[in-house]
Amino acid sequence: MPIYEFYCPENNTTYSFLAKSLSYGDKTPRCPEDASFTMQKKVSNFAFVGNAKDPADADALDDIDDAKMEKVMAELERDMAGMDEENPDPKQMAHLMRKMTALTGEKMPEEMNEMIGRLEAGEDPEALEEEFGDALDGMDDFGSEDTAAGKLRQLRRRLLGSKRDPNLYDMSEYCD
Repeated sequence: MPIYEFYCPENNTTYSFLAKSLSYGDKTPRCPEDASFTMQKKVSNFAFVGNAKDPADADALDDIDDAKMEKVMAELERDMAGMDEENPDPKQMAHLMRKMTALTGEKMPEEMNEMIGRLEAGEDPEALEEEFGDALDGMDDFGSEDTAAGKLRQLRRRLLGSKRDPNLYDMSEYCD
């Protein structure tokens, strides 16, 4: 009986579901926290043997050598370690965004520049997210437009990770 993992972007949580039948392989369950949230099937962690790389997976961070990348990632991780996820400091968020933009060397959309400037001035991040949400919706959590803003979101998720619900849910109870 397989265990499938699903990620809920609305609450940044990964859930595990036990499928007692292979017929659930193509189904997506409802989120245990809120049935209105959408879930995305996630590939579970596992080891790769070999080191082949698909050139289509290349991004702007690929041409940074490993030593430099490790140093930058460690510095960003230190900066993020003190960040309170529930009540983030707007100035600290803006600092991290500017640092990541400098690292990637990419031009940030004007809306993001304005938002960062207002974060630096100490404005409420939630109010800014609500105000700029429509302008930033074109950039998914993993940078579909290959923008610095998308890479910031990707890096933040990679460093902080999603929350992992410790429960194992019966998939039959969460699928229609």
